[in-house]
Amino acid sequence: MEEDRRQAEKLGHLTDPAADARWMGAALTLAERVRGATAPNPNVGCVIVAGGKVVGRGWTQPGGRPHAEAMALAQAGARAKGATAHVTLEPCAHVSPRGPACADLLVQAGVARVVVALTDPDPRTDGQGIARLRAAGIEVADGVRAGDAARSMAGFLTRRALGRPFVTLKLALSLDGAVSRADGQSQWITGPQARAHGHLERSRHEAILVGRGTAEIDRPTLDVRLPGLAGRSPQRVVLSADCAAMTGFVMVPGIEALADLPGDHVLVEGGAATAAAFLRADAVDRLLLYRAPILIGHGRTLPDIGLTDLAAAHGRWRLHDARMLGSDRLEVYERVGIGR
Repeated sequence: MEEDRRQAEKLGHLTDPAADARWMGAALTLAERVRGATAPNPNVGCVIVAGGKVVGRGWTQPGGRPHAEAMALAQAGARAKGATAHVTLEPCAHVSPRGPACADLLVQAGVARVVVALTDPDPRTDGQGIARLRAAGIEVADGVRAGDAARSMAGFLTRRALGRPFVTLKLALSLDGAVSRADGQSQWITGPQARAHGHLERSRHEAILVGRGTAEIDRPTLDVRLPGLAGRSPQRVVLSADCAAMTGFVMVPGIEALADLPGDHVLVEGGAATAAAFLRADAVDRLLLYRAPILIGHGRTLPDIGLTDLAAAHGRWRLHDARMLGSDRLEVYERVGIGR
């Protein structure tokens, strides 16, 4: 093992934080491929590097297995010996009927070093994976791009911390803040590029939710209409106190019932009353605001969200991303405190 460590040091893997961050970025990109498709397991990415080159890469497979490390090690083969593995989540320490512990696989492969973004909150691992690697003489660097990893695995982390899925609220708005005309017409406020991005977001969620009025009046398909991603359409959910079955929809009587849904990500798409209900219940973790360069005038805006003091509205959201999608502007806001 000491010979492996000397070889890894010779290759420059032990003392280059910039390289660690760069390769972790590649692992995070791989993890994004399967966000919304791996529950109850987290979406994890792994990149194995030797001599400054990638020799193995992997990401959690749909349904949760194989894990990212197992996939990357299988690709690397003998080249994993003396290499550095960059993993977005601590390698698991528990053996499952569905597969071996990833910490053991890394030890058996003879990697010299493991770079970890986040410690796994699962009590079956929670530091034990890192401890096992170090006990085997493997160098471990942890906390590398931890904030980015927490954002990538927000669904997994929210489910464990709060017992519910991570909730994203999507709103398409005019410049004057309207979500529709006064008569309810909202197709289409935004242009084709923004709508395509909305479909991409749908593919990253296990469930998509609307209110009963939207479901009955608009009859939305709520599927993913992007080439190659039709198979990633989320489960359709209706929020309604009247739980009479609607064909093709799961009915939930209240926001608290989201905890019973499978999966770790819910996308709320409408309508205005449903959006306000989620905000009023303090059950939104992320906002997607698509702003179109149009004025509606006397349009519908969000109803009461429970704000009793304007001062309480400040410091609640922080801008994470903003970009142009054709003529529309996307703004992504995160609830303050995400990733802690």
